[in-house]
Amino acid sequence: MGIKFGTDGWRAIIAEDFTFDNVRICAQGVATYLKQSGLAAKGLVIGYDTRFASEDFAAAAAEVVAGNDIKVHLCLKPSPTPTISYTVLATKSAGAIIITASHNPGSWNGFKYRTQEGASAPEEVTNQIEKNITGISTKQIKRLPLEKALKRGLIDYVDPSPAYFKQLSQLINIEELCHHKLKVIVDSMYGAGIGYLKTLLQGGNMEVSEINAERNPLFPGIQPEPIARNLTRLSQLVVEQKASVGLATDGDADRIGIIDEKGNFLNQHQVFALLSLYLLEVRGKRGAIIKTLTSTNMLSLLGKVFDVPVYETPVGFRYVAPLMIEKNALIGGEESGGYGFRGHIPERDGVLAGLYFLDLMVKTGKTPSQLLDYLYSRVGPHYYDRVDFHIPPSKHKKIASFLAASRLASAFPDTIAGVKVAKVDTTDDFRIILADDSWLLIRLSGTEPLVRIYAEAESEEKVKQLLDEGSVMVGI
Repeated sequence: MGIKFGTDGWRAIIAEDFTFDNVRICAQGVATYLKQSGLAAKGLVIGYDTRFASEDFAAAAAEVVAGNDIKVHLCLKPSPTPTISYTVLATKSAGAIIITASHNPGSWNGFKYRTQEGASAPEEVTNQIEKNITGISTKQIKRLPLEKALKRGLIDYVDPSPAYFKQLSQLINIEELCHHKLKVIVDSMYGAGIGYLKTLLQGGNMEVSEINAERNPLFPGIQPEPIARNLTRLSQLVVEQKASVGLATDGDADRIGIIDEKGNFLNQHQVFALLSLYLLEVRGKRGAIIKTLTSTNMLSLLGKVFDVPVYETPVGFRYVAPLMIEKNALIGGEESGGYGFRGHIPERDGVLAGLYFLDLMVKTGKTPSQLLDYLYSRVGPHYYDRVDFHIPPSKHKKIASFLAASRLASAFPDTIAGVKVAKVDTTDDFRIILADDSWLLIRLSGTEPLVRIYAEAESEEKVKQLLDEGSVMVGI
């Protein structure tokens, strides 16, 4: 099996391809990379989520890194990806290995690598790690048993949460936020974010309750992705208990989902635009906005309103993070519901995004639905949806061929859903921009056997039309 790092690490099905041997091979590739880059002396952080055997896979990786005479800070407990990423900065390490498959179903696990900035590794880094992995046999892997590594001081245990909590308190006045009377329901989706928001928000007038707050690697009844179809229980509870808002974090808590006071899901584009509005208008900050090409046009409109630049990247935070650093960006995000912020790590952080959203509610005195109305009063209404199709390898190749041919031949229709095609963007697969600024995008997932079709338009009916026509274009 060839191990390939997609838009955010390598993911595979547990016991099929995600095995201890393959995790050790990946860890050896990282250890070799650290030596090649002159970073080995700085050591490495290794953390993990709540999936099946994640702590055991993390320990296996730690034994390999220690076997290469590289110091390891091994997390004591399942932790959010942004918490582990911040630990890289707190310990001044060379980077981090994170055992997580983020929002994938429970049968999956994954292996992420973070740089010394705590950011998603750029393509040149993951390419080098992949090159190091190629041809490695299990006999070539250096290992030092955990107990021996602990005795020699090559592995130590670290609790990543105190330093992370301190960092968040410097970005937002949590004590002041807690004094406001809101009723908040948190859905931790059985993931690594269990207890984080509730712990941060306790001790004041804010009433915080939590659901799906125990470890269950099966993720019963849901996939740990904070989108509408996985948040029906949270929506019902918000309405039944007359809560102010529902907040949901995904499997590794680097993404946020929002349920308004009426039980409606605010989609990722609406939340991205609202968080940008919060930083620009409520907090009076200025700086660039970094968005992926699957993100909403509302961000470009906000850029014009507040006279700040908006930059667009291919899909994946490994493209967003370097530009955030280069431009000292105010916010960077993507359609998946992950947002990063200036003054913090250049990494998605669902916990901080949740705190910022609560602060937006408090500072404006508006409910989530009222905030959405206010946003639309500034940039006009925008509707969005995405459909995902699981595809077999043969279909994957056929669609890939279609997209490649479309790039080379510029083969696209003159009109879609009755609107003239204005532009075709092939930065990341195939995006068609229409004359009325609505858009349709067809993209093969970089982490799963999926084809994804995205659309944004001024009405829900138009979005459905675009998605239907996109499905026909790829033969689904």
